[in-house]
Amino acid sequence: MNKVEVLARYLPEGAAPLIARWIDYFQCEFKISKNRNTKLGDYRHPYAGRGHRISVNHNLNHYAFLVTTVHEFAHLLTWNDHKNRVKPHGGEWKVNFKRMMQPFFELRVFPDDIHQAIDNYLANPAASSCTDLHLARALKKYDRPAPEQLHLEQLPIHATFTIKDGRKFKKGEKIRTRYRCVCLDNGHTYLFNPLADVKMV
Repeated sequence: MNKVEVLARYLPEGAAPLIARWIDYFQCEFKISKNRNTKLGDYRHPYAGRGHRISVNHNLNHYAFLVTTVHEFAHLLTWNDHKNRVKPHGGEWKVNFKRMMQPFFELRVFPDDIHQAIDNYLANPAASSCTDLHLARALKKYDRPAPEQLHLEQLPIHATFTIKDGRKFKKGEKIRTRYRCVCLDNGHTYLFNPLADVKMV
């Protein structure tokens, strides 16, 4: 199975050939990774004899996989242009993200709601990364729902819930954009994204 055929299993129709060309052009090591709870994708700049490295979680829906992939390639392009002299999600990165997203808009690979959410995100200079909630909600609509799974924001305050690793938490108040929750297993406090996947106990 060639590179385009492998990528086509994870990307919207028509997107795989361009991503494959980017991998070759930038001589990038591209890995489809196991699920990571703390991040959807990752970029590592060349170091100690290794080239550019990008990894993207295998379990993302096709649209989220593409947005995350473009997000990480925008980091690569920004590093090529500026090395470590600019902020990770500063204006330079946002310009590159917009440039690299444009071909997929022209290919019309996104549904209208995701296209609009990306447009809104790019027009908002306050948004620091693709953790933008409006965009995240648009992408999550295309996830395959797991049985009994909810988003944390759907639970009432003080509700008890579990996460994928089995730990149990009590939902607390919202602090800016995240919920403060207490782990009932160790007493520690954690901040959760409102769209975190949880099961109510």
